[in-house]
Amino acid sequence: MAVKEYKTITEIVGPLMLVEKVEGVKFDELVEIRLADGTKKFGRVLEIDNDVAVVQLFEGSQGIKIDDAKAVFLGHGIELSLSPDILGRVFDGMGSPIDGKGNIIADVKRDINGQPLNPVARDYPNEFIQTGISAIDGLNTLVRGQKLPIFSASGLPHSRLAAQIARQATVLNSDEPFAVVFGAIGITFEEAEYFVEDFRRTGAIERTVMFMNLANDPAVERIATPRMAITAAEYLSEDLGMHVLVILTDLTNYAESLREISAARKEVPGRRGYPGYMYTDLASLYERAGRIKDMPGSITQIPILTMPEEDITHPIPDLTGYITEGQIIVSRQLALKNLTPPIDVLPSLSRLKDKGIGKGKTREDHADVMNQMFSSYARGKEAKELSQILGDAALSDIDKLYAKFSDEFEKRYISQGFETNRTIFETLDLSWELLRILPVSELRRISQKNIDKYYYKDKE
Repeated sequence: MAVKEYKTITEIVGPLMLVEKVEGVKFDELVEIRLADGTKKFGRVLEIDNDVAVVQLFEGSQGIKIDDAKAVFLGHGIELSLSPDILGRVFDGMGSPIDGKGNIIADVKRDINGQPLNPVARDYPNEFIQTGISAIDGLNTLVRGQKLPIFSASGLPHSRLAAQIARQATVLNSDEPFAVVFGAIGITFEEAEYFVEDFRRTGAIERTVMFMNLANDPAVERIATPRMAITAAEYLSEDLGMHVLVILTDLTNYAESLREISAARKEVPGRRGYPGYMYTDLASLYERAGRIKDMPGSITQIPILTMPEEDITHPIPDLTGYITEGQIIVSRQLALKNLTPPIDVLPSLSRLKDKGIGKGKTREDHADVMNQMFSSYARGKEAKELSQILGDAALSDIDKLYAKFSDEFEKRYISQGFETNRTIFETLDLSWELLRILPVSELRRISQKNIDKYYYKDKE
């Protein structure tokens, strides 16, 4: 499509610019604003009404003089340069390298909005991904091609959890190529440094592509950052046949940018001021995960979002929960007990966990053990609450064992630290160690075959 140049900029309001008398311009087209002193700014077409285009600027509008600025419509959307060399590289939120290693020589350029995936072409996620974290692998298992968000709150260590997953995640019993795409949206400089240094220190950066949008970068850039990350993941998955884990943090900053742009456009607000189309917009990100039949690669997503006011009914976690397949809850109560990572397994859920476990995937006792651990921990918490109200004397002997199980479960199973990488077999063996606190008559959710094989093993 031909490049079109206009000197008909009539108005600039915040991050929005009006260009009149345009022809053949399309939605989401990339726009270059050329100033009289030679500097360039970029934006994208947000709306077209007859011959008037509304352009969303990626940077601030400072320095733009309506009289001598030109708007150049480039005929294509925002594109990302891609080649196998993107692995091990760090980019800003708009896909420009910031690691001092020069530009990517592109094998291919892709529009960051991607193509809708034919639902019929999707393959059902059913292969286990090992994160090395017992609370996820053992009880809320992540499956290849799944979307499993982490719901956290401000001040909790979700950044360290994200780094741990990115560092440790692997496909079990497979030599297939595995990569991590890490998209940071509106994070602080300290957080960005932490991620880059952690990945370099552990060598994980060699298989990682990083996109960093900082808190002081333009808010509108945040709209592009997660799409940059997912486009890179699609290239690695579809063109190079890799299994890709996409980690996006923090989606709350993305949603705030949506609200900011919606307010600038004077749109009718929805719940809590967020635009009514936020569900559709979030779905356009999350639904780009998955597996395609007869293709070797896959994309698994772990979006991380901080719940405003720790309210799980807030529109951002609420809508995310509708679109994705479960959630991992990071708990302030567990963090105050100094448990790391503070994952609360009871309200957490992986809707696909049953599909990725069992014989040939993890181990034949996994489903039984998972159900028994949930049940025993829930009863142990109830026993502890009862003892706080009525005292230990009110507990039966079996309740005291459940209370002990609950304490040991939190101390040994949940709180493994941010540097410990447990295999699924180590997690399952630890589960049996903890279940031996209880008499065998209490293990009602485990088959006799698995009890005979694992419960009496190493039991004094």
